[in-house]
Amino acid sequence: MCNAFSLKILKRCKLKQISIIPNWGVRLYNTDVSKVKVSETPKLEGDQSLIEVLPSWKADEEPELRQAVVRHMRVIPDFVSEAEEAALLAEVEPQLKRMRYEYDHWDNAIEGYRETERAQWGGAAEAAMRRVRAAFPAGARLLAAAHVLDLAAAGHIRPHVDAVRFCGDTIAGLCLLSAAVMRLAHLRRPHLALDALLQRRALYIMSGVARYEFNHAVLGGEASVWRGARLPRKRRVAIICREQPPPQD
Repeated sequence: MCNAFSLKILKRCKLKQISIIPNWGVRLYNTDVSKVKVSETPKLEGDQSLIEVLPSWKADEEPELRQAVVRHMRVIPDFVSEAEEAALLAEVEPQLKRMRYEYDHWDNAIEGYRETERAQWGGAAEAAMRRVRAAFPAGARLLAAAHVLDLAAAGHIRPHVDAVRFCGDTIAGLCLLSAAVMRLAHLRRPHLALDALLQRRALYIMSGVARYEFNHAVLGGEASVWRGARLPRKRRVAIICREQPPPQD
């Protein structure tokens, strides 16, 4: 169960806004789960066809950085099954439904959201979350509770980097109910950017260069486009696990 103190720390961890890039238009859902079948653990290297470097990043500019960020931003499609998605939602929906969407975030980085955290899962939901935790590097110590972020269809998340004081190297998030496009842009040279297609029931894993040298945002409105085609945004629930930060001196 969440408490006010731990949720406050998680909010600090979640969003530290770094820069807003103009004209991105960043904007950021009664289930019987008794017979859920747990799917096999998918491969963890990610599907590079779900990552697209933007034309503003020329092919001969920073090729090593390009290779590094693509390697450190992985998207694994169909990480959970439809039945597992239903099991996960069945556990979080009762609490989310008691909350209202908020439009006044503590650092002005999100609008149209509900959030909570959850440390205990049951049945098929726990099996799915166990696989998420297994996607972290061997020996990684994770924050005890997963962050549950419910974005309304008209909500938005602006470019940000998760605060390094409260989150470690690796972040992994399940994308439920709706697909979305996540954009990563270099902190000092924002034209070095790429889009990642987060399909419904996919897992994204962000670490290393993608975690520290690029900000990330979930596109919405007219900017929600994947390879020239409009990607309509619907309500989206993300379940995000984070590595603990290293000890501070």
